[in-house]
Amino acid sequence: MANLSEPSSSLSFTSSSHLSNGSIGHNNLSTSPVSETAPSLDVRSLTKLSFNLESLLTDTASNFSDAEIVVEGKPVGVHRCILSVRSKFFHDLFKRDKGSSEKEGKGKPKYTMDDLLPYGKIGHEAFLIFLSYLYTGKLKPFPMEVSTCVHTDCAHDACRPAINFAVELMYASSIFQLPELVSLFQRRLHNFVDKALVEDVIPILVVAFHCQSTQLVDQCVDRIARSDVDDVSIEKELPFEVAENVKLIRRKPVSDDEESMDVEEDRLLAKRIKRIHKALDSDDVELVKLLLTESNVTLDDAYALHYAAAYCDPKVVQEVLNLRLADVNLRNSRGYTVLHIAAMRREPSVLVSLLEKGASASDATRDGQTAVSICKRSTRPKDYHSKAEQGQAANKDKLCIEVLEREMRRTPMGVDGTATPHTHDEDLQMKLSYLESRVGLAKLFFPTEAKLAMDIASAVTAPKFSGLAASKGSNGNLREVDLNETPAMQKKRLLSQLEALKKTVETGRRFFPNCSEVLDKFMEDPDVVYLDEGTPEEQRMKWTRYVELKDDVQKAFTKDKAENRNVLSSSSSTRDGANKRLRKL
Repeated sequence: MANLSEPSSSLSFTSSSHLSNGSIGHNNLSTSPVSETAPSLDVRSLTKLSFNLESLLTDTASNFSDAEIVVEGKPVGVHRCILSVRSKFFHDLFKRDKGSSEKEGKGKPKYTMDDLLPYGKIGHEAFLIFLSYLYTGKLKPFPMEVSTCVHTDCAHDACRPAINFAVELMYASSIFQLPELVSLFQRRLHNFVDKALVEDVIPILVVAFHCQSTQLVDQCVDRIARSDVDDVSIEKELPFEVAENVKLIRRKPVSDDEESMDVEEDRLLAKRIKRIHKALDSDDVELVKLLLTESNVTLDDAYALHYAAAYCDPKVVQEVLNLRLADVNLRNSRGYTVLHIAAMRREPSVLVSLLEKGASASDATRDGQTAVSICKRSTRPKDYHSKAEQGQAANKDKLCIEVLEREMRRTPMGVDGTATPHTHDEDLQMKLSYLESRVGLAKLFFPTEAKLAMDIASAVTAPKFSGLAASKGSNGNLREVDLNETPAMQKKRLLSQLEALKKTVETGRRFFPNCSEVLDKFMEDPDVVYLDEGTPEEQRMKWTRYVELKDDVQKAFTKDKAENRNVLSSSSSTRDGANKRLRKL
């Protein structure tokens, strides 16, 4: 039998195990010198051993795992004996928890990845790559669907998904105590620092700080300190110790000749701006309005809309926009509009709020990126090509891209006539009934998209659609009777709800026109909504029509997505290729 710890082997398990070679054991069957064929035999033996151990992970027909680790909701079967020998972290974990699950009669122990991590996250695919290395001693190629972006012109050498995947693997290697893998991914992240956009260096710096990689921290700090990233972003996104270090490097010495008055004014301005940001953090827009009246600082001076789009609740963004005191297309010191910042965050409701208020989707950054290209360079193929089942929430990254692409190719649409104070009560009730059913159908078939449209329209009080079996006699929550409400008050409330529902429908037509057209045609036959009414034959006919609707809506929605994917393919290629040298800032 070959000696697995023989140093002459060209392939061996690394020395990351916390156990010594002596504790693993040596082959004492022979004391004769190693023959010339021993290295070759060792290679073949270790290769076979590596293959056999890998089969424990890949052979789904024979599951011999004795523990489970749940990652992103997916259970991963592991073998405690292998993990214990290869990782001191798992050795200590399993030793501490030994027998607890068996005593409780729950079968194999189960762990949740989030409970094992002191901070941050490790995704399912990254953990499988790490786990494969533990079993085989070999690092597998990264899966393209999670380590690249969906932008067709990207080389994927420093896009955000590529960085994030390497960050997750370095984090896993550090937490689970495999020093040779930490060194490997540290070198890989070193190569990213000078090529990546400066905002994409931030996650590298964060993981380097937590993993105590001093050299990588210094490299990232130097890159960020030399960039034009504002101090507010540095304070929000970096650990306090690192942020202070960056600001210290940036700080210019103040000479005696400089006017102390100017320095004091700058400090006072910064203090007032910070107060506005803190008020936004507290979701207190009324306090923001008060602070604006007490000083000469404006929302644009504080880049308040940029700040809210990056860090605040979507409702706060909407409230700040409703103040109509900020320029929605204002560029910050780095040349980013509010929409560019929102695209980095990838929150659909924030994007749509900005577009509704006139944000320009065609504006480009200094290096030629539009909001949609920013989203694409941050979105993994796994997320973009995921298929949501009927009634399930769609992926937010994918929805952001589709919304922005739709806006890029949108032509101005006429707005339906709005209700006036002279609207007759009967007409008002009929319109409310129609719009409730129309929005309810959208919520039933595409809940994420419908919720987005309702949030933007401030139609949060619209009744939940009670299903296709709703009764005609039901008035719905919008028309509940309040005995203390005067007729004038009631009409004002119903008009407000009518406008919110109309805006919801218009938002859907704007971003999903084909799907909206199918729903409009279906609403021409409103009796179909009430499936439990009529004779058995009429009910069967309604169900048949309902099934047809589901197919038509799905086809229309697929058509919307197909049109979005083809938008501006040629022009975006030219724009994204411009000024690439400026990406290094």
